[in-house]
This record gives sequence, structure tokens and C-alpha cells, in this order.
Amino acid sequence: MEVTRTFDLLERYATEFSNKPDALAAKVNRKWVNYSTNDYIEASNNVSYGLLALGLDSGDKVATITNNRPEWNFVDMALSQTGMIHVPLFATLTKEGYKQIFEHAEVKAVFVSDAKLYEQLKPIAPALFFTFDAVANARNWSEVRDLGKDNAEQCIAHVMATKTQIKATDPVTLIYTSGTTGNSKGVLLSHQNLMSNAIAAASVFQLKPDQRYLSILPICHVGERMGSYQTQYSGCSIYYAENLASIANDLKDVQPHGFGAVPRILEKVFDKIIAKGHKLTGVKKKLFFWALDLGLRYKHDGENGWWYEFQLSIANKIIFSKWREAMGGNVVSIGIGGAALQPRLERVFWAAGIKLLNMYGLTETSPIISINRQQSPDLRLGSVGALIKDVEVKIAADGEILCKGPNVMIGYYKDEKATSQAIDSEGWFHTGDIGVMDDGKFLRITDRKKELFKLSNGKYVSPQSIENIFKESVYIDQLMVIGEGEKFTSALITLNFDEMKSWCAQNGLPFNDLYKLVNMPEVSELLTGIVKGFNKSLSKDEQVKRFKIVPDEWTPVTGELSPTLKLKRGVLVDKYTDLINEIFNKDGAEI
Repeated sequence: MEVTRTFDLLERYATEFSNKPDALAAKVNRKWVNYSTNDYIEASNNVSYGLLALGLDSGDKVATITNNRPEWNFVDMALSQTGMIHVPLFATLTKEGYKQIFEHAEVKAVFVSDAKLYEQLKPIAPALFFTFDAVANARNWSEVRDLGKDNAEQCIAHVMATKTQIKATDPVTLIYTSGTTGNSKGVLLSHQNLMSNAIAAASVFQLKPDQRYLSILPICHVGERMGSYQTQYSGCSIYYAENLASIANDLKDVQPHGFGAVPRILEKVFDKIIAKGHKLTGVKKKLFFWALDLGLRYKHDGENGWWYEFQLSIANKIIFSKWREAMGGNVVSIGIGGAALQPRLERVFWAAGIKLLNMYGLTETSPIISINRQQSPDLRLGSVGALIKDVEVKIAADGEILCKGPNVMIGYYKDEKATSQAIDSEGWFHTGDIGVMDDGKFLRITDRKKELFKLSNGKYVSPQSIENIFKESVYIDQLMVIGEGEKFTSALITLNFDEMKSWCAQNGLPFNDLYKLVNMPEVSELLTGIVKGFNKSLSKDEQVKRFKIVPDEWTPVTGELSPTLKLKRGVLVDKYTDLINEIFNKDGAEI
């Protein structure tokens, strides 16, 4: 059957995968609970009837704020097939942030995951306010489902009639951007936007009905949501990770064949692998780093020659096989997006038999514009791949990437001015990113237009590319490159405290106070050497001349990172204004 609207996936389940026992799965009280295709369809229908019985109807906005769980899918499909608009929100916003969105979107009902969110939002939530977890004095989502069961006969005809009237180009969701470079905007997407992209992605990832997908990233993010739809289209089972901290155990439990991730997650995985390698001794340690060196030189299609491929086959048996086992033993590919991927990580994971399918896109493009494939001729490591099906790209005179296709949003909600600025009269969406098309086929991102800054000498600097280079050090957790209007480029650096703890132990230094640690002359000397080493690969204007180490960990919870782990530069500049002023106003030698 043809799938053009998100709720068509339910009918596809009924006709193509009707006997599937684990369409969706999640942990409840530390045990995996499966939902069959029939469970999924029945729950979605009953929630549809329940929402209608509560007085909601087509066009109404309903928000979800939750961890990844099957109940999110039930509500998502229920809203989709009744013509309501799903407003999925991250669980890390401030109370004021939620209030602003509730008012802007005119939200009529809200579903939240737990007691903490319930208490936080109770004063500002609309009257129709439900929780997924059992929370004292709160209305539970099961009330909506059960109300739907009781009113099925009265509501089923309404739902069936609504479904026949909904067009692929009708709006289905309102997604608010994370606001890393400015105020959050509501992106209005249609069924066609999401499903054209998901079906095209399904042909890239090629998941099968007897395989499993581990959902790790927040499903309210357009990337993971697309991953969910393309997985459902393929009939592959979706297992929801408990949280980011549980990923290692979830990988062992689920033994997935694929999952989606942002580069930061893989950086953490890689750092842990390297840390284990350093703890080895003798021959085992030598073999580990021999294999790692091979992996870092990887080129696909045997470009390194037969001798390299022979050595790599040995490395795969004795070293890289353990990497795959740590990921459950079945992982074939991982979809990577949301930020720039370090080339070294891409090479070494491919060498280890784990295909990182690097992709590029935005919320406004639903999201994929381009993606690397699993094999040639549509594969080029170091790029963000070839264009996905039905999407067009052209490079503007100033280098900006412009996109056109069925994936481009309807527009920004209640903001015609911003919409007309983003989508020109010819229908091209202006991404705000700078890039080139290698060989007229493979897209490569060179800069983020809004993140570029200009030094006082008039030279432009792209911070993200520099930050990726420096994060190759196991001792650096995060850094933000700065220098707008200044004479030279500098940086704020946070340390990888696990690695620093080991380093301190090896060097006979105390590790009991983070504030004292970052001010130790030995630590400053270590970081200076690291910075000098990386500076050698950079141009004069890109080189980090001064830096400050901060005794903090940057996370979405503390506000320095977006929910998809990107730097919130404005927040960081405000937080560290005094340190930044000290960097640029202080007299002294540069590195």
C-alpha cells in the first residue's frame, strides 16, 4: 500500500506485519514489555476516540513532553489520524519556555512522562493535562484510552471520515527548534514532509522485519522521529532505551541492528574504548593500538590495497570484534546527524565493520537533505553523502546550501516574515549552512553561516571545524572557540574528568577539587601542549592563541548544550563573560 500520511503506517502494520509481537518495546520496572502491532493499532485508535470524547477535534494542538516510550507513539498516531497537530517538546526546557510555547501554539492538551514534569507544569498547563507514569492526583493517559474504548461506537465513523479527508500536504506536527543560534521558532511540517523523507531513508538503512532498532535520541527531535517512521515502514522492531546512561546495558539487552546517534555520543563511546586500551599491558596493548592505527587510516572499497585489507581482517577478528560485541553484536549501521562528525571516528568505526551513515539536514527539511549510503557509488567518507531521493540542492553565490523538495516545511508557525526569509520566491529553502558539492554529487559542509565570526583583521573563522579537531584529545570534553571582533582566536575548554583523574594518578597529583584542578600549573602545561599540537594543522587565524579551562561539565540539564548536545553559544558567552573578557583584555604572551 502507498504510505503518504503518518497514520498510514498503522494500516501498513495491519496488512504487512500483522503478527509482529514486538512492534514497540520499553522497560517497565526493569523488564522489557512488548507491544504487538495489534496492541499499537488498538491503543492508537482508542486514544483517538478518547481525545474526541474530551472535546478536541481537527486542528487542535496537543503537546507531549516525555522520555522515549510506546505511549508517545500511541498519542502521535491518535493525533495524526484525527487531524490534530502534535507539538512534541524536549523535557529540558524551563517553565517559562514551556509557557511561551503553550501560548504561541495555543496548546489544548498536554501529556507528560512523570511526576517531576507534572509538578513543574501544573500551574501553566491547560485543563486537559495527563501523565504517562502513575502520578498521585494526576489524570493518567489510560483515562483517555479507556474513555475511547467506551466511546468507540460513537467516534469511529468520525475518525474514518477525517482520515479520508486528510491530504498528504496537510500539517501534522509543530516542532519548536532548539534555539542554539537564536529564539526558538515553530516549524510546521506536513505528512508529506515527514513520510517522503522517512520512506527514502528506509531504502538507505534497509532494516528488516526480523531486526531491532534501539531508539536513543529524544523522539521529539525530528531526526529520531524520522528514524521511528522509517523503522516502522520497514517493519523493524523499535526498542526504547531507558536513558542515555543506560545505553551500554540496553545495547547488550536488545542487540540492535541499528540506531541513530549524534556525534557527541560516539565521541564518548570512542573515549571509553581508548581509555580501556590504555589500561591494557604488553602484547594486548600493542595489538589494540596497532588495530586502532589501521582503523584511523581506513578507506572504503579497498583503496588502501590488499596488504592493508589483510591486516584489517586480522584486526577485525582480534580487536574490532570486541567493539561490535559491546554494541550488542548485530549493529550494521548507525545514522549520524545533528552536528559535524569527526573524520577519525567515521574511519575507525567503518574499519570496525560499523557503518556510520553521516547525514545532513534541519528540522525545516524533515530532516534529511543528504546521507551517505552503505556502499558505493553513493558513499564518500568525509562528506555528508549524496542527496536523498526527491530532494534538490544548489549552492548559492555566497556558498549557502539551498534545498528544494517534498521535505521542505510548510513554514514557521505564525511568522510569515521568517518564512519568506527562509523560503525564497522560487521555493528554495535557505539552510544557513555553507557547503560544496564534491564531484557534483557529495555534499560537504564547510561552515555554519550563523556561527562564523570575523576577527578584527577581517578574516572569517569557522569555530565548529576547529572544535572538532581539538576534541580528538581524550583530555578535552568540550570546547567553544571564540574571537568575534578580536585580534586572535581563543577558546573555553572543559576537561574530560575521568581521563584527568587517571592522568593525575599517573603523575602523583591530587584529584579532589575541580576548581583546584583547572588551576594547577601541571594541567595548564598539559593543555598548552595539546593546543600547540593541534594548532600546527590550522591556519594562522584559526590557531587558538589563548584558552581558559572551566571547572564545569556542559550538559542539556545545566543549559550549555541543546537537547541534541550542540553548544548553546549565546548561553556560554553570557555565563563566562568575565573569563572571556580576561582572555582578550589581559596582557601577556599568546601560545
